[in-house]
Amino acid sequence: MSATFLNPVNTQTWSNGRHVVQCTQVIQETWDVRTFCFVAEQPILFYFKPGQFVTLELEIDGESIMRSYTISSSPSVPYSFSISVKRVPGGKVSNWLHDNLGVGQTLAAHGPVGDFNAIDYPSEKILMLSGGVGITPLMSMARWFFDTNANVEACFVHSARTPKDIVYARELEHMCSRIANFNVHMICERQEAGYPWTGYRGFLGRQMLELIVPDFMEWEIFCCGPTPYMSAVKRILREAGFDMSHYHEESFGATPVDIVEEVIEHAEAAADADAMLEQSDLVSVSFTDSDKSVQIPRTETVHSAAARVGLHIPKACGMGLCGTCKVALKEGQVEMQHNGGITEEDEEAGYILACCSKPIGNLVVEY
Repeated sequence: MSATFLNPVNTQTWSNGRHVVQCTQVIQETWDVRTFCFVAEQPILFYFKPGQFVTLELEIDGESIMRSYTISSSPSVPYSFSISVKRVPGGKVSNWLHDNLGVGQTLAAHGPVGDFNAIDYPSEKILMLSGGVGITPLMSMARWFFDTNANVEACFVHSARTPKDIVYARELEHMCSRIANFNVHMICERQEAGYPWTGYRGFLGRQMLELIVPDFMEWEIFCCGPTPYMSAVKRILREAGFDMSHYHEESFGATPVDIVEEVIEHAEAAADADAMLEQSDLVSVSFTDSDKSVQIPRTETVHSAAARVGLHIPKACGMGLCGTCKVALKEGQVEMQHNGGITEEDEEAGYILACCSKPIGNLVVEY
């Protein structure tokens, strides 16, 4: 890497938006998890808050796909960032990344965004609970605490199916061996032949949590993992009387059952609402590029209006976090409740996030 590239005078700071990045390294973390490291084509300091995520812009089989991944690296290594991806059986994006993304290839990344981070909720005691590949944002936090010699007592509790499924095992053990105020505890659901295990076995429960962190009620808790894992953690904490304002979570994707139920609920609610609304209660949303329009209730989003007429506005998070669904509003006004996925400059320029913008009146959207 040249001295010119690293010249801080010529280096820009990463801001929420679209950037072309190049893959510089691929690391096989476990049998089904790989870490992909990226740098910008032009020198950029990748400043982000540990725990935030990026959205990758990919083209797979001729289809444009956006997918969000939490950053697993630390902002203390500022000229690059990394994501760690688990190969999911049947997963279109994860399998494509594992099979096709190599050193030297480029793609577009949007971000960084996300309210789940260790900076906005400072505490002297940080308890990190993760399940499966939900370990990635918490690893970013752990690396940040370690690299900056933070005056924080940290405890990292990770649950995996088997010992061979533990991501970052050796690095976490190294951190634990180097600093006294960082403790690591691994829990494996079961043991496999050829993989000796002397740590915790089974599932994280209240009794095990009290054994690991007797005073967990006094800690700031960050949690990430599959939906069933996080539901179990929240049940443990609520039953113990934990103050949930000190609990923070990052969803690592809903289970298929959750997705099906959500789709059914939304479809039934939309049908009931349409049946009860009179024509005067509806507003018009027109899409200029496709010459399509639709009438919707004011409670629906611009994104759902587009879906009604067969238009697919790409989105990744659905909560106004990632900025993927940004479109230009040419006429009208919306009520937009986003979570940091759009800049003030973009708003002033007339852009909105389709996933979290509801019409105040008739709209004209460029799409």
